[in-house]
Amino acid sequence: MPIFPSLRQLHYLLALAEHLNFTRAAEACFVTQSTLSAGIKELEATIGAQLVERERHRVVMTAVGLEVVNRAQGVLAASEDLMQVAERGANPMEGVIRLGVIPTIIPFLLPTVFPEMRRCYPALKIALKEDLTDNLLQRLNDGELDFALVALPYETGNLLAYPLFEEPLWLVAPADFSAPKQLLTKELDTERVLLLGEGHCLRGHTLSACSIKQTAAQQSQTSPILEATSLYTLVQMVNAGLGLALVPEMSLSSGLLNGTNLKTFPFAEPVPRRGIALLARPSTARREAFDALCGLITRTWEDHLRK
Repeated sequence: MPIFPSLRQLHYLLALAEHLNFTRAAEACFVTQSTLSAGIKELEATIGAQLVERERHRVVMTAVGLEVVNRAQGVLAASEDLMQVAERGANPMEGVIRLGVIPTIIPFLLPTVFPEMRRCYPALKIALKEDLTDNLLQRLNDGELDFALVALPYETGNLLAYPLFEEPLWLVAPADFSAPKQLLTKELDTERVLLLGEGHCLRGHTLSACSIKQTAAQQSQTSPILEATSLYTLVQMVNAGLGLALVPEMSLSSGLLNGTNLKTFPFAEPVPRRGIALLARPSTARREAFDALCGLITRTWEDHLRK
């Protein structure tokens, strides 16, 4: 019978890959340095390959080591899901769910959804993590999150993705801006379109909708594309007359433009849209909770739009 690595050994390896220092990795694992070092050596012996280059003043992961680290993250996440199967078997809607949400959703959707969530599932607690999409996907794959609420289209790999609803993007412009009745994204002056910073999926949605290709010249100091760190900042930049912006409908219905003199314009077909989706690992032990939350979010948002 083949001998397989232990979860503890994989945990040691991930800590070492993160800290690249045996002392700090051992402290993170609450073990002695000699225990962690022995665990890594046993793992290397089991796999039959060197995973770590040990130098006097630094630690370097080998190519095989990096590959094992990538796979170990999925193994540990799946093992945690396995443990949760037993823990949550009695009532899947109890306990804590670690939910990641992107910044262009969290302040607009959750105030509508959370009251209904608490009403329907009072024993369920939500631990929120706000972050950019790539970071949430990594945390989800690593088992640090149970679910993630993101905007599509976006490459999500092999994660389980449930589309909740779609919403249009609107043009936000200064009060003196005039637009034709049939406003098309391709007719916008792309040099006036403002963007969120790198890492925001709405940035990609805007670039795609307006067919903007960022060349080296556009990114240079002589021809910069103005960027914002949040939707609130983006709106204030438009309000200051710096340009135009595309924003999701949910932000407008939540009062994003309150206190400004800005105007909004709907687009003609093809209307730029984004899809809101809930993501989970395919191995998740919280599948019942995942399905229940998908239904609740979709239903609650549809009721909100009808009011």
